[in-house]
Amino acid sequence: MLAAERGASANTRQAYGRDLDDFAAFLNARSVDVAAASSVEIAAYMASLNERGMTPRTAARRLSALRQFHRFLCSEGKRSDDPSALVDAPRQGRSLPKTLAESEVASLLDAARRKPGADGLRLVALIELLYAAGLRVSELVSLPLASAQRDAGYLIVRGKGSKERLVPLTSAARAAVKTWLAARNGTLAPGRISKWLFPSRGRQGHLTRHRFGQQLKELAVAAGMDPARLSPHVLRHAFATHLLDHGADLRAVQQMLGHADISTTQIYTHVAGDRLKALVEQHHPLGAGSSKSRRRAARGTGRA
Repeated sequence: MLAAERGASANTRQAYGRDLDDFAAFLNARSVDVAAASSVEIAAYMASLNERGMTPRTAARRLSALRQFHRFLCSEGKRSDDPSALVDAPRQGRSLPKTLAESEVASLLDAARRKPGADGLRLVALIELLYAAGLRVSELVSLPLASAQRDAGYLIVRGKGSKERLVPLTSAARAAVKTWLAARNGTLAPGRISKWLFPSRGRQGHLTRHRFGQQLKELAVAAGMDPARLSPHVLRHAFATHLLDHGADLRAVQQMLGHADISTTQIYTHVAGDRLKALVEQHHPLGAGSSKSRRRAARGTGRA
């Protein structure tokens, strides 16, 4: 159903599978069939997630998977009731997305440019595309070769639910991709043809999300950054945050990110707001971090 009716990606289906397998294992220990669970058992399962130290956000995603599953059972006539509807989702704090400063993105790109050979050219192209277009990592690594052969000023990206969106590219990203394309064929085995922009010898045929994440961690060390702060999704956050910092329209950022609901995009306005607040505190004449404010505080201390 997820594949045929919802157009869910393989990653989404795998996540649902893991969630439901964990729920089934919990019920199996209680000798309860997964299709016959009551609201009491679902609530007990949610409580067990909390005891395991699972974050409210992850637990809420687990409950969402259970709700989708029980709606499916009802629609198929396997159940007449939905026990998951009676279970409250865990309360979540509003966590702001991790991001990078513009200077840190520049440092990453400098470190990638210092990496020799085709691997370095590929890494520069990957980061330029990720930062210039705000792609999800799964969208990035699975870009078809045809998407870049036109040397157009935009990408047609197939995102969640197989929905296509148009994303403009910077001149730097286009140049990086063009340079990578000139070296790409030399990385393929003799006589081999690949339909992917970033081919690999692995089973999927293209660079995997996991491998790209590893390369980013290694690059963070080379750039003098904490690798724990860096992931492909952090660069996607940086793309959105920096656009808003420079006055981009929220609706345009929503479209480029491929968010179905603008409320998902609005969280980046909080990040931008915090950055502006820190800027005012540091540089405004009466801000707490300004030299004038410190002198006034020192004079006040002297008078006391």
